[in-house]
Amino acid sequence: MRSPPAGKALVETMSAELAPSCDKGNSPLPAFRGISISELRNHSLLRALTADAHGWKPPAVSTEVLRAQEEWEAVDTIQPETGSQARPEQPEQLVSFSEALQHFQTADLSPFKKRIQPTVRRTGLAALRHCLFGPPKLHQGLRDERDLVLTIAQCGLDSQDPMHGRVLQTIYKKLTGSKFDCALFGDHWEDLGFQGANPATDLRGAGFLALLHLLYLVMDSKTWLMAQEIFRLSRHHIQQFPFCLMSVNITRIAIQALREECLSRECNRQQKVFPVVNSFYAATFLRLAHIWRTQQKTISDSGFVLKDLEMLAKKSPRRLLKTLDVYLAGVAKGQTSLLGAQKCPGPPSPHSKDLTFTGVCDLQPHSTEGSGLI
Repeated sequence: MRSPPAGKALVETMSAELAPSCDKGNSPLPAFRGISISELRNHSLLRALTADAHGWKPPAVSTEVLRAQEEWEAVDTIQPETGSQARPEQPEQLVSFSEALQHFQTADLSPFKKRIQPTVRRTGLAALRHCLFGPPKLHQGLRDERDLVLTIAQCGLDSQDPMHGRVLQTIYKKLTGSKFDCALFGDHWEDLGFQGANPATDLRGAGFLALLHLLYLVMDSKTWLMAQEIFRLSRHHIQQFPFCLMSVNITRIAIQALREECLSRECNRQQKVFPVVNSFYAATFLRLAHIWRTQQKTISDSGFVLKDLEMLAKKSPRRLLKTLDVYLAGVAKGQTSLLGAQKCPGPPSPHSKDLTFTGVCDLQPHSTEGSGLI
């Protein structure tokens, strides 16, 4: 019969030495409970444990374990990123008109500035008549600001420019009431009155200035109600028209009025150019909405309405601006707005792709009927 292993014999020996004894309360206490501390070091159990401890060595830790431990300890020190790329699900913040304008004021626009023609070139009797009876020249100190307006009108929509994207997102959110970003390309832009899935294709003749004007209209607290009313009118089930496309045409009228120096007198009076151009754009859009509603115009009348409106705006810009002032003053006092009396039976109608919209650039000077899309 095989003898027990040495480790087992040691355990049995120590167990025998430590056999419990009973005190007066019949409690099973270890025999060494009454031994003094000085005598404990001579006890066989402590000597055995001490001898065994002197020969113990910790096991080797593998490289994988050490690496895993380092990675785990580093978890607590990781800081969350705060940049826009770290939270792509967060919608873009709305951008103000002044912030967008500052972007262009600090950007290098020299390639676009080379394309502008600040004023309309006149020759012969037209030049003489304009010199004698035309509006005053724009003050020298305001010409750089005028050139900036015209330069922005030469800039297209750049989908790679974050500011351009923010302007589009702001226009979309304000007009639709959405709190979420939308794709920069898609059919949803047609709901706002662009002709296709890419708004850039509708900016011909007005460039990014057309989007800045839309941004001004929806972000300025004074014109926001007006923007809502015109947008609501554009979705009328009978008198519907493409809102953004119409706005682009109003911007074209403003650009032409600036180049023909129709706004010079007012710019000189206010010693500003951009605010005057913005107000002229808003006043012209307001006038169009009034004509559209009161005269029961439809999309087939668009070309003629815009042509007549352009002539009126250039001839009497101060009159248009006065009308805007009266309208905004009434809105500020809580009075019924100019467009508020309109009743629109039936739900808003989505724009039909079969409708033909004629812009100011589509009518020939002596044309008698509209032709084509802008």
